[in-house]
Amino acid sequence: MNELQLKYGCNPNQKPSRIFMADGSNLPVEILNGKPGYINFLDAFNGWQLVKELKEATGLPAATSFKHVSPAGAAVGLPLSEVEKKIYWVDESIGELSPIACAYSRARGADRMSSYGDFISLSDVCDVKTAKLIQHEVSDGIIAPGYEDEALEILKSKKKGNYNIIKIDPSYKPEPIERKQVFGVTFEQGRNEFKIDKELLGNVVTDNKEIPENTKIDLIIALITLKYTQSNSVCYTKGGQAIGIGAGQQSRVHCTRLAGSKADNWFLRQSPKVLNLPFKDGLKRADRDNAIDTYIGDDYMDILADGEWERVFTEKPEVFTREEKRAWLDKNTDVSLGSDAFFPFGDNIERANKSGVKYIAQPGGSIRDDNVIETCNKYNIAMCFTGMRLFHH
Repeated sequence: MNELQLKYGCNPNQKPSRIFMADGSNLPVEILNGKPGYINFLDAFNGWQLVKELKEATGLPAATSFKHVSPAGAAVGLPLSEVEKKIYWVDESIGELSPIACAYSRARGADRMSSYGDFISLSDVCDVKTAKLIQHEVSDGIIAPGYEDEALEILKSKKKGNYNIIKIDPSYKPEPIERKQVFGVTFEQGRNEFKIDKELLGNVVTDNKEIPENTKIDLIIALITLKYTQSNSVCYTKGGQAIGIGAGQQSRVHCTRLAGSKADNWFLRQSPKVLNLPFKDGLKRADRDNAIDTYIGDDYMDILADGEWERVFTEKPEVFTREEKRAWLDKNTDVSLGSDAFFPFGDNIERANKSGVKYIAQPGGSIRDDNVIETCNKYNIAMCFTGMRLFHH
């Protein structure tokens, strides 16, 4: 199949719409179920590149959760702790999770608010355990190199049989030159084939030169995630997964603040005060996620006001005070941070430090690199200069 007609483009008024191979070859994908749309395919192809590169760089199965052409989460297949299973709503009846199921659970679970209605990409064949995790989530579709028979049937049952399922040829390699049109003008550039691996992390410019091996995996996850995130962007990672992604901001420090607040929320969800919230039985996952997001935020009274808390809780929870939240966040350490371009000021490092960042990878090259390095030294943060910008548009 050389082309696929789509219902419409980005918006319903943008017709006609299709994807096709300009060289006359066959598309590298097969639609196993549903009718994926224009944005679905943008998410699918960007997400597939991300997980393919993550697996090549780490040797671990990888997954990502995409929304509007940027990842909401990305992870590799490391085992989950009991607390992580709770905050990611892992159904205990599924049993021990496979590595690819762990990767998906982490990618989906880190920022559940942003992942709602996502498009999933898996580096490996989708197995039954992963399909059972996906079965309970609100999602638009999935792309993977293959599906176990039972897993495919589980996924086909989603969205009243209309769940989008794409199978991609893992051996497909695109042409080295890519093109796109804007306002009738064709843009052409070489594909970003830059390889991200541990060798990229060797130029440590701070007083602290120690970057542990497991942390190098986290930094690689951050950088590969940024390679497929709308710029400007920064990414916080820990334990084999992204925990906060700040995408598409014009200001670098706004990226750092946005991603930092997402990383903070990820850690606040692990606090006993949140884990023990008295939710009503039968409450939908999205309602629980929304309630938690409000409860740990500045507008907590929106969920704790009389007449409101009764909708989701069996009893009124105590306020999670600013002081209590800060005390809990101070326990979050050894977080890694990647940036798609240089940090122009030390204020980015000041903000990152508040979210437990101890390791940073960024291109370097700012006229104020000395100020950024000095701020890292102030907090004993180890920072490496990669020399490579990772803008993505």
